[in-house]
Amino acid sequence: MKIFSAPQIKAADAYTISATPVSSIDLMERASAACTDWILANYGKETLFVILCGPGNNGGDGLATARMLYREGYGVKAFLVQTGGELSVDCRVNLQRFQKMAPGHIEMLATGNYITDIAEHIIIIDAIFGTGLNRVIEGWLGKFIHKINELPNKVISIDIPSGLSADNPPAEGGPVIQAAHTLSFQFYKRSTLHPEGGKFTGNVHILDIGLDKHFIDATATHYHIIDKAEVLKHYKPRQPFSHKGTYGTAFLVGGSYGMMGAVALATRAASRAGAGKVRALVPAAGYTIVQSLAPEAMCKDGGDKYIDDIQGWTEEDAIGIGCGMGTDPQTAKALAAFIEEVKQPVVLDADALNIIGKHSELLTKIPAGSILTPHPKEFERMFGASGDSMQRVELARILAMRYNIHLVLKDRYTVIVTPDGDCWYNVSGNAGLATAGSGDVLAGIITGLLAQRYTPAAAAILGVYLHGKAGEHASQKYSMEAMIASDIIDQLGASFSNLK
Repeated sequence: MKIFSAPQIKAADAYTISATPVSSIDLMERASAACTDWILANYGKETLFVILCGPGNNGGDGLATARMLYREGYGVKAFLVQTGGELSVDCRVNLQRFQKMAPGHIEMLATGNYITDIAEHIIIIDAIFGTGLNRVIEGWLGKFIHKINELPNKVISIDIPSGLSADNPPAEGGPVIQAAHTLSFQFYKRSTLHPEGGKFTGNVHILDIGLDKHFIDATATHYHIIDKAEVLKHYKPRQPFSHKGTYGTAFLVGGSYGMMGAVALATRAASRAGAGKVRALVPAAGYTIVQSLAPEAMCKDGGDKYIDDIQGWTEEDAIGIGCGMGTDPQTAKALAAFIEEVKQPVVLDADALNIIGKHSELLTKIPAGSILTPHPKEFERMFGASGDSMQRVELARILAMRYNIHLVLKDRYTVIVTPDGDCWYNVSGNAGLATAGSGDVLAGIITGLLAQRYTPAAAAILGVYLHGKAGEHASQKYSMEAMIASDIIDQLGASFSNLK
């Protein structure tokens, strides 16, 4: 699924109107019907709604939704918020339609007035501003949004929470409606996939409103969603006449005294991800631990308490390095020697990234196509701070192209940045993945897929998707609070099964 900017969405609307037998008002009707259908599927007839409508097309969507809910027998009252602007043509049409159908159910809310006496059980629908907003809301209207957020009522935003730009994170402290659900038309908005904006959206639901498929297919963008359809383009099912050699060898390097669990998790995850064989290079202090926790793997020691000699790999191996490895000077020296020697793409995680952060000259020596999997702090140690998470992604695009590498930026919506500058946002998973060892599991999964001769981009895309889905299955079994990293590994089977 593509992610379009606000101008691209506007162009998609315009093209759909010009190229298909649908008028602007009918397209609005289609969007409002999609919102109404979602509400009908999730709320019973006893539910009461207050709909806050602005003067633009987002307000028109709200007024049309009010009319449709009223027609279905729901209790609805709409407020047209006076922002000082003229009503759009389609908003005016829907105002007249709702006034004609239910004249006592629409009220004009004049500048300076607030709504503070809404009973707690009434649901507020926010349709004040849509994706066309490109400024910070100030003055009375800003205070109005803050007061809505102070109410205990649940809020549903149409298309995007009012005050949030589609293409940029919100200004610090800028007024944005806090929604429990966002009914987004056709596309994810990029700002909602970053923590600064995503914290306002609640659960995002993508509603298909029938924008022209030819326009969508023909319009270029560097930003995409990883969904099941995309994953199935890369997924390679097992063949009946195959053997363990068919699926390659994953070679995991990591661990240090007191940190053996990380490499053990990565090793187990590589096996669960389908690698034909898995080998682990660990300090002697952790040899028994890894052999016990991952009996399917072959194990070899590469030092005493720390890794001080990275050897034993071959050019046929997929190599994942860094989990729990530590940053001891001897380990750093061994990693530098390894990077000088290795030619195939490798997975670099955790302490491998921390060592590179201290020795930036290694960046230019990383093999082309390699996959780096930093969380925000690790990225900052390597490349410096960014103003916000969206700026971090844009910096990552520059770096991925400069160094010919893949960057897996771990976050609520992990972003994979490829050497051609494309960004893939993963929307599987949940907050249960915020647990120690989760990143080690991801590194193991990607290494296991790389062993099966997936391209680096495909291994990263499939890996983060399966990792997220396994987290969803684990949270269903144990809850987001109680699940641990091992549970993610144990649920990889369910993730693969869903692909079939």
